[in-house]
Amino acid sequence: MRILLVDDEKKITTVLKAYLQQEGFQVSTAVNGLIALTMFKENPFDLLILDLMLPGMSGTEICTEIRKISSVPIIILTAKIEEEDRIQGLSIGADDYITKPFSPREVVARVRAVLRRTSSDTAPLADVVAYDNGLTIDNIQHEIRLHNQEVSLTPTEFKILGALAKHPGRVYSRGQLVEIVQGHNFDGDDRVIDAHIKKIRQKIETTSSDPKIIMTVYGIGYKFNPNSGE
Repeated sequence: MRILLVDDEKKITTVLKAYLQQEGFQVSTAVNGLIALTMFKENPFDLLILDLMLPGMSGTEICTEIRKISSVPIIILTAKIEEEDRIQGLSIGADDYITKPFSPREVVARVRAVLRRTSSDTAPLADVVAYDNGLTIDNIQHEIRLHNQEVSLTPTEFKILGALAKHPGRVYSRGQLVEIVQGHNFDGDDRVIDAHIKKIRQKIETTSSDPKIIMTVYGIGYKFNPNSGE
């Protein structure tokens, strides 16, 4: 597994690189966004670890650019600890969020957890599922198509949509979706799911402010509507 570590603090990159390599990962480093984007476009990586506060080009901008061309898992590192900052990081396409200071062992554990989550199928009962609303979930190619047009989702977004679509009409609470995506040990705010749902709706709904595919069940959570568009 190849990891691109992007941080302008040499002490952090040196320590994290050593810990990750000890666990068998191949690690490349970049000190700013432009270098990181160039490296990413020229080399295949399985995961990015990305600091938000970078010179020249912010981690947010890098994440946004990468999400235009790839669904590679991204873990954000940041000194910002406010809930809104965490939600913003996840809403732009990150798969996990780690605040500084942190333990290098925690980062290694998060890397393994994200790779486990993003490498598993969300709907293992069928390779390709087509719904009446024009949505197709392809678990072999790990692709989403809407009316035969490919839709680019992050691994986390794909997993959430797959979980909802696997049982059309079933209502999932935020907590249930967090457990599916983040695992049992997630100790953050389950409202991060709202940010992911918002991004999915922007990509698959005709009007994201009036969703027909992913419905809100107020006070409970969300459900998938396979008959929308009929």
